[in-house]
Amino acid sequence: MAKNLVIVESPSKATTIKKFLGSSYEVVASNGHVRDLPKSQLGIDIENDFEPKYITIRGKGELLAKLRKEVKKADKIYLATDPDREGEAISWHLYNALKLEDKKASRITFNEITKNAVKQSIKHARDIDMNLVNAQQARRVLDRMVGYLISPVLWVKVKRGLSAGRVQSVALRIIADREEEINSFIPKEYWTLSADFIAGGEKKPLKADFYGTINKKMDIESEEQVNDIINELKKSEFSISDIKTSKRTKKSPLPFTTSTLQQEAAKNLNFSTQKTMRIAQSLYEGVAIKGKGTIGLITYLRTDSTRISDEAKKSAAEFIEENYGSDYLIGDDEKKKNNKKIQDAHEAIRPTYVDLTPAQIKDSLSRDQFRLYQLIWKRFVASRMAAAQYETTSVKIDSDKYRFTTSSSKVVFSGYLTVYQTEEDKIDKKSFSKNLQKGIVLKSEEFDKKQHFTQPPAHFTEASLVKTLEELGIGRPSTYAPTISTIINRHYVAKEQKNLYITELGEVVNNIMKKSFTSIVDVNFTAYMEGLLDKVEDGSVKWKTVVENFYPDLNEAVEIAQKELEQIKIEDEVTDVICEECGRNMVVKYGPHGKFLACPGFPECRNTKPYLEKTGIPCPKCNAEIVIRKTKKGRRYYGCENYPECDFMSWQRPSKEKCPECGGAMLEKGSKLVCMDEKCGYVKSKSKEVENK
Repeated sequence: MAKNLVIVESPSKATTIKKFLGSSYEVVASNGHVRDLPKSQLGIDIENDFEPKYITIRGKGELLAKLRKEVKKADKIYLATDPDREGEAISWHLYNALKLEDKKASRITFNEITKNAVKQSIKHARDIDMNLVNAQQARRVLDRMVGYLISPVLWVKVKRGLSAGRVQSVALRIIADREEEINSFIPKEYWTLSADFIAGGEKKPLKADFYGTINKKMDIESEEQVNDIINELKKSEFSISDIKTSKRTKKSPLPFTTSTLQQEAAKNLNFSTQKTMRIAQSLYEGVAIKGKGTIGLITYLRTDSTRISDEAKKSAAEFIEENYGSDYLIGDDEKKKNNKKIQDAHEAIRPTYVDLTPAQIKDSLSRDQFRLYQLIWKRFVASRMAAAQYETTSVKIDSDKYRFTTSSSKVVFSGYLTVYQTEEDKIDKKSFSKNLQKGIVLKSEEFDKKQHFTQPPAHFTEASLVKTLEELGIGRPSTYAPTISTIINRHYVAKEQKNLYITELGEVVNNIMKKSFTSIVDVNFTAYMEGLLDKVEDGSVKWKTVVENFYPDLNEAVEIAQKELEQIKIEDEVTDVICEECGRNMVVKYGPHGKFLACPGFPECRNTKPYLEKTGIPCPKCNAEIVIRKTKKGRRYYGCENYPECDFMSWQRPSKEKCPECGGAMLEKGSKLVCMDEKCGYVKSKSKEVENK
């Protein structure tokens, strides 16, 4: 009997696939990539048409030797790596490393690891798609050029083993720009007003919110203004000028893409992007289910498509009709559109067997696997269900001059909400008396005024950063998680309570990149490069054309930066802090978390201390000096040197100036000085002396 060899990427995937194929098939794993560019050098022959110099990855020699033995015994070889650019590139590297030119070697792909999908892929075996390979080669070479040419410039400037990356540098800039926007934000006061109204014969008050005048919506900007309005309202009579009941529908959500799965897993399960992808990978490759063996539970996890196969639609329809009824089926005319680039024509992320409910297999999954599978399963089933229907009642309450409004909403047909709800789907279960009618006179019971201040933009979370990267066209499904992990692991960004903050080290790197490598950190340019990689994939652009157009500008920028940065090379700053171990004056050094004090006698003396940079600004609470401190994860803030005796802290730099209105402390926010007390709200422009310091 002919011997067939199937090569996949991971051992767990091999185990799952092995049981679908007969005894004439051997399934082995390459454990991911087997060849890559060398770590010790650029690995790209600039003079020879930018040819990459691939070498066997250290530690993979023994594995390749075993694979070569299996290849010799086989009549046919099937390369079954993941169905995307990177998977195609791994198959190509295996083809070359195993010298399969004279063998019957084919490429097979499947979007889900099921018996039918695997067997169908063998029937439709094909040659390696070099357009996909070249798109991945272009990305790898571009990223290597940026990393290996720019990183030495950072070493000169910051004097540590820092690194730059093509996509990570843009992500860092996006976070830095948001941080700057937050720090420059000046709160603006506003007020809201609500009132309780009683209709004749009713006991329960009707609560409504101030809208404005009868003809126009109106903002309330001060307490004086709200008090004037209340005084007028106390003299007024009120009646219901309009009451309207209407129906609205809310369509079911689209099934998950990589981006939306990462976002929802972060919101609902508190998973990092990296954790989501790791668990999703295990669900895709296969989990041992009691009574069923090893099963791939979800389709391929790296996709930006919301397409669903006809077979999956049919299975979902049968499941929904049987368990919820035909009324809950999505209508034939409800077509979901996806107008963006669909990577590799993948399907959305969905369960491979819709009738395998989370409850049925809970005992076979880890807690995190169960929670993620349940999220994916519910979202997919909901996506194939009918829209939810609501009945909304809105009420307008008018005096002779002003208007209040209120509304209520109730679900009249749950549709997809039966299976899947998000925070946005939850409604206020307020209800109105059936006696309310247009023209009814109401009596005002109580007016409730509240002071508010506008809030700055929110700090990025991993979920919101992924959403922004996707919207801007930066990166692809496979790059979101590693990009975020990289900037966190290099301490350019700190993650605290889900939020991402730029660190002092991140600010230094970002400022250098913005100054010397403008195009690399330009959002539009990076998105344009992604578009070019897509054109390489569809065969309309040659990959080396992309590289040869990119290199000259990058090389010129590096040469200019090296000259400029050499002129402002930072020497170790000597401080007046004496090393208690050897008596030398300690110097300022940069580490993974930013600045620290170190003895210049290293390596004989290894003494180090935290670096507290003095600001010369008196503490508003105890009059000691304000110093710059850092959280455990490297986020910078301003605190009192007498901590913990004095607990003053601020994320913004305090000013030496006192507020002329309340005498309190002032903070620097962009080009403004703002009173720390929001209720005071005093704002002034910085003097040129302060601004230029």
